[in-house]
Amino acid sequence: MKRQIIKLSLIVLLISAFIIDASAQGRRGNRRGNSPTDQQQQNNNNNNPPANYPTTGNIPIRIDSSGLGNGLDTNFKRTLRWDGAFAPDTSTTLLPLDYEFLRKDDALFGEKVWRELDLREKMNQSFRYNSQDDNGDQKFIAILLNAVRTGKVLAFADDRFTQPLDLAAVQTAMGGSAGADTNAVTDINDASKIVEYVVTPKSFNTNDVMKLRIKEQWVFDREASRMFVRIIGICPLKTDYFEGTKRERGVQPMFWVYYPDMRPLLASYQVYNPKNMGASRMTWEELFESRMFSSYIIKSELDNPGNRAIQAMIKDPILRLLEGDNIKNRIFDYEQNLWSY
Repeated sequence: MKRQIIKLSLIVLLISAFIIDASAQGRRGNRRGNSPTDQQQQNNNNNNPPANYPTTGNIPIRIDSSGLGNGLDTNFKRTLRWDGAFAPDTSTTLLPLDYEFLRKDDALFGEKVWRELDLREKMNQSFRYNSQDDNGDQKFIAILLNAVRTGKVLAFADDRFTQPLDLAAVQTAMGGSAGADTNAVTDINDASKIVEYVVTPKSFNTNDVMKLRIKEQWVFDREASRMFVRIIGICPLKTDYFEGTKRERGVQPMFWVYYPDMRPLLASYQVYNPKNMGASRMTWEELFESRMFSSYIIKSELDNPGNRAIQAMIKDPILRLLEGDNIKNRIFDYEQNLWSY
């Protein structure tokens, strides 16, 4: 009886030792990364495929950037017949008038202000005119972007025009925050075998540009005895949305262009006239010089030692608009008060 008890005890000890040794080998294998689960996770991290696609080996990933920056119709076609009852205006080489020379010593007053144009306002509807003409897309943002992409105008990163942007940086500003779509490419002979993953950045939508920012300077010239305003730069503002929704999160400046460089180009594009399409239409350069747009001031360099925008100083949106009107009235009153007797 005692011998049987001893044999059973030895058998239990041997089984326990075997189980402990197997567990230790499993832990060592996990630390070395030899488990099938960890190996599959490592392959997923190396290839960065989407979570809903299986991973089999080292599958290459290709980024298709051919569509990046599109949303602009650059392949426009010229009409081969008269598109109307009379011969169309084919003058696309109009030159803007030269600015009147201003001497620094004659500047009795000077102030730089920043404005924003909301293109959804009724007076600014011409900026969103979506149509094609012989010189391309007539939407203002399309004219601006095509000029930058073709090298006719240089884009800058700031409103002091100190850092030029190359085409890649402009394309990033256009489509970098739009996200991307990932698609799996399968073998032509075996649909279950994935050959590569193609990442396609989403194209730029010109309708996402709802606002423009303008930098300008007001100068009272005592030689001419009047106030001059000169636009210095224009910046398109791209609307950002919360992921998966159409709720606006804010606006993001894309780039700045130096307005005097844009004047010859803007003189070759006509502005949409919603009231009379038969009459002579003004050019975009004439629209800006005639101030035929609606805007509100967001920043001024006077009484602003912190160089801050109105939004950073006043949180209430109504009070911000009133402060912008106060800045506008201050400029207007300065000129008028000089003629008070």
